[in-house]
Amino acid sequence: MKVRLISAIVALAIFIPILLSGGWIFDIAVCIFSILALKEFMDIKETKKKIPEFMKFVSYLLIVLFVLFNLSNDENVFAIDYKVVSALILGCLLPVIVYHDRKVYSINDAFYLIGGIFFLGTSFSLFTLLRNAGLSFVIYLLLITIITDTYAYITGMLIGRHKLLPEVSPKKTWEGSIGGTVMGTLVGVCYYVTVINPSVPMVGIVLTTLFLSILGQYGDLVFSSIKRYFGKKDFSNIMPGHGGILDRLDSIIFVVLGFMFFMNLL
Repeated sequence: MKVRLISAIVALAIFIPILLSGGWIFDIAVCIFSILALKEFMDIKETKKKIPEFMKFVSYLLIVLFVLFNLSNDENVFAIDYKVVSALILGCLLPVIVYHDRKVYSINDAFYLIGGIFFLGTSFSLFTLLRNAGLSFVIYLLLITIITDTYAYITGMLIGRHKLLPEVSPKKTWEGSIGGTVMGTLVGVCYYVTVINPSVPMVGIVLTTLFLSILGQYGDLVFSSIKRYFGKKDFSNIMPGHGGILDRLDSIIFVVLGFMFFMNLL
């Protein structure tokens, strides 16, 4: 517990100033996080099959391209350029023919990298675009995620009896999930109507925040299922006691993606 607490304090001491600073400091930090996340995504696959070093290099270049491509856009348009998507597909698929050995690099490996880079690259790119659009939106999404996770843990520890999905995450309970959802929705809504937009339709913001709170927990379970499939407890040990980048950002990644459905409606 002591190691976990110290690790969390150090992480917050690094992350909070970066978040508040914004600008190129935040953009570069998110780019670094995306590279570390992709490394974890590839490392966990290597528990079953090695990825060629050249393809790792190509993958890092592609995710940097994904994350940084739209930063010069002053209008904060939330869109993906098809040139980046084309580079991703060609960069991962063409080497299948070059290697011409499925024991070294196969079509399955190519689509694993395409999916991982597209998924993580899109998510981390949205982090930068949201921060450029306004700090308040990022805080709103972080509050939903953090409060939901915290109260799901507390509620589950105190009154949790019925397992939510034991084959994926044995410790999670329905009671914990409900408690986290209620508190995450309450705090998120209060923040939004107090700081971002006091005149927002109450039904709309409540349903949106409720959806995002549930979606964050779903994201946690998705990443847990990936670890289960590869027989790993954590993606890495970059944060002692907490795991890796993907272990800590699993929920917020899905929350950011989900928020795009409502960005222009609230």
